[in-house]
Amino acid sequence: MAIFGPCFAAVLSVVSFLLVASAVPLHVSYDERGIKLNGQSRIIISGSIHYPRSTPEMWGDLIKKAKEGGLNAIETYVFWNAHEPLYRQYDFEGNKDLVQFIKTIQDAGLYAILRIGPYVCAEWNYGGFPVWLHNLPGVALRTNNTVYQNEMKTFVTLIVDMMQKNGLFAIQGGPIIVAQIENEYGNVEWAYGNNGKSYVNWCAQLAESYGVQVPWIMCQQSDAPSPMINTCNGYYCDQFSPNNPKSPKWWTENWSGWYKDWGMKDPHRTAEDLAFAVARFFQYGGSLQNYYMYHGGTNFDRTAGGPYITTSYDYDAPLDEYGNLNQPKWGHLKRLHELIMSMEEILTHGVKRDVDYGNMMSGTVYMYKGKQSCFLGNANQNQDFTVNLMGSSHTVPAWSVSILPDCYTEVYNTAKISSQQTVMVKLPSEADDQTEPYELKWEWRREHLESLHHGVAKGSVMTANELLDQKTVTNDTSDYLWYLTSLDLSKNDSLAGKVITLHVHTNGHIVHAFVNGKHVGSQWGTSDHLEFIMEKDIKLKHGKTNWISLLSVTVGLPDYGANFDTVNVGIHGPVKLIGNKGQSDEVTVDLSTNSWTYKVGLNGMEEKGLQLDDARHQHGWKSHNLPSNRLFVWYKTTFKAPLGSDPVVVDLQGLGKGTAWVNGHNIGRFWPSYVASEDGCTATCDYRGTYKSDKCLTNCGKPSQRWYHIPRSFLRDDGNKLVLFEEFGGTPLHVRFQTVTAGTICATTDEKMKLKLSCQGGRIMSEIKFASFGEPTGVCGSYARGSCEAPSTLSVIQKQCLGQESCTLDVSENTFGLTGCHQNVSRLAVEATCDSP
Repeated sequence: MAIFGPCFAAVLSVVSFLLVASAVPLHVSYDERGIKLNGQSRIIISGSIHYPRSTPEMWGDLIKKAKEGGLNAIETYVFWNAHEPLYRQYDFEGNKDLVQFIKTIQDAGLYAILRIGPYVCAEWNYGGFPVWLHNLPGVALRTNNTVYQNEMKTFVTLIVDMMQKNGLFAIQGGPIIVAQIENEYGNVEWAYGNNGKSYVNWCAQLAESYGVQVPWIMCQQSDAPSPMINTCNGYYCDQFSPNNPKSPKWWTENWSGWYKDWGMKDPHRTAEDLAFAVARFFQYGGSLQNYYMYHGGTNFDRTAGGPYITTSYDYDAPLDEYGNLNQPKWGHLKRLHELIMSMEEILTHGVKRDVDYGNMMSGTVYMYKGKQSCFLGNANQNQDFTVNLMGSSHTVPAWSVSILPDCYTEVYNTAKISSQQTVMVKLPSEADDQTEPYELKWEWRREHLESLHHGVAKGSVMTANELLDQKTVTNDTSDYLWYLTSLDLSKNDSLAGKVITLHVHTNGHIVHAFVNGKHVGSQWGTSDHLEFIMEKDIKLKHGKTNWISLLSVTVGLPDYGANFDTVNVGIHGPVKLIGNKGQSDEVTVDLSTNSWTYKVGLNGMEEKGLQLDDARHQHGWKSHNLPSNRLFVWYKTTFKAPLGSDPVVVDLQGLGKGTAWVNGHNIGRFWPSYVASEDGCTATCDYRGTYKSDKCLTNCGKPSQRWYHIPRSFLRDDGNKLVLFEEFGGTPLHVRFQTVTAGTICATTDEKMKLKLSCQGGRIMSEIKFASFGEPTGVCGSYARGSCEAPSTLSVIQKQCLGQESCTLDVSENTFGLTGCHQNVSRLAVEATCDSP
């Protein structure tokens, strides 16, 4: 039998994509084996790319790279609060142009999976719900509640009608072949009782009422009513079975990595383990698999949820935050995808027979039309196994799957990576003819701090004799809410003559306290302890009015869990003044029911618009006596766009916490002063064994996020403006603009394979630092020659690859010469440096 090589797989891929690109109306159906398009059974390998987490200028390149990586579908959520941030005020412009995103998928010749929700989780602010929804009278979210259901129906109908109007469902010749209603509701349904069950049935009826003629899915919904298809989310879904025996086995979220909180280290999921999970899923009868995420992207503006989700949503996905190939993950999966697609017919039609070898070692044989294909899966994390299959002996490494398209020849093993590893670097910005980083010239101004004057605050929203929830007052139009009150202290007051402590009990996430205009303290929670008490000793004036100003700050709203929408945010109290705390004559005055005035936002942001890309309020900036480590300061500077096309980042090391804008575009919250703990990181990662988000961590003892993405489309050739609002105190003097690019590429692969080396982004291989074909040892950056090798390896690779952006090597003795090694299989190890041409 012939080995299914890259050329054969590429032909199949072209045929598959042509079926989509032709824009011919498709009749979509399914059976227990999978989806059918015009009666043809298909394997779907999809990846999540969220349109608001990138820019329209990035979409085409991201989708192109996904297609080149072997995907035939793109999945996205629909983000309600991005499209309707305020009641009946819609936004489908820029990176919120959902129609254009779906059309870009179609133009690439790929299918689309549209997860409308409209609850999405996604570590997105408030799970994708607009906060005005929470503030509607009589509403209860995600349950059998008429107020909520009417609003949900209005939005879902808006999206469905929009897709239909633009001909984007498959039956219209569009790319959408699957749609989703609700999201992971089965994980929390218990909390809603009978109303939850009624709500699930209502969602199903709503979806079916649209008649869009594509399957509707409900992920993590073990009681999904027919014809809804229950699907799996998780790191591993090979053992998943849908609740309806007539439904196919689909995996809507294969978590390619994990998200990151402020204060957290960088999580990584190895390429070997991710490929193992995918191969096991198809071994055991899966037919639709979606990576969550394939490209994570960036939480621009205030979209990061959590709370405490970082601005970067890199997710260790096959495409990194900036759109670069995350190697070796991207390449290792590409080979797997091409092989699975070459077996599409036998996997969707064949008779399946499983063999249990014991000790978590299994085999699966698919047979169809006289042909057969086999999987050998070893789920034992400690032991390799050698088994006999069809009269041949095969050794399967621990925690891996071998795929034999003809049941005789191993073409792929999930633990054997033959794709390059790319070490990305951040280089100083080069603008125009400058080769050295230039010093940025900064201007600054103070933020106006709010207080009551004669009982009134300028621009106040409301006054109440109680402490109100922050999202109720702000409607989520700002991270910032002032709680303002006052009190008179007479000589006969019970607090007179005592040491007074201000006690503030808050549900998060940050509090800055001021008394009579003087800052008396700041405090913040952590991602796992959002609620806290701040106590600070203060001084009050006797015989005068004392002004107490509390600035409450959110860092993203909750996005997951039963009744997450009702979780308290902001200062709920009590707020107290305690005299002689802990002493026998302790006295407490509770201010919680005082008259509180509320003001939303900051003077410089909401009122003056200092972050905007226009000429308003340009007076008042100073260029001398630049302050450092001062709270509530605005900074701005101008810079030239870095040359080239590599992704651009700004290094905000030295700053505390705040928000950054480039030419008026909000690039997200920054918090480089929040440093991860020193413990828990490892220099190497063993792919074997069940993955958890704390298994393979890096970046201990460093800022959770130091670099912040600036999409090229945000930049002008010259005269770019960076504006920073510094909330905690820091210095802008260390801020630098850099580009992200490939610095070093490495690879190790067995003979009889083809190895492609690529520098990406127009860079070329300037040096081959190491090359050995034989028995090399070590890892990237520390390779060593073994006892035998082909002596001409280095010169051959230099001849083929130096000065090239990419080159492909036939790893064999025919290419490099005899190795003189006595082992059965020789290996090639190579390390190269990438530079600008």
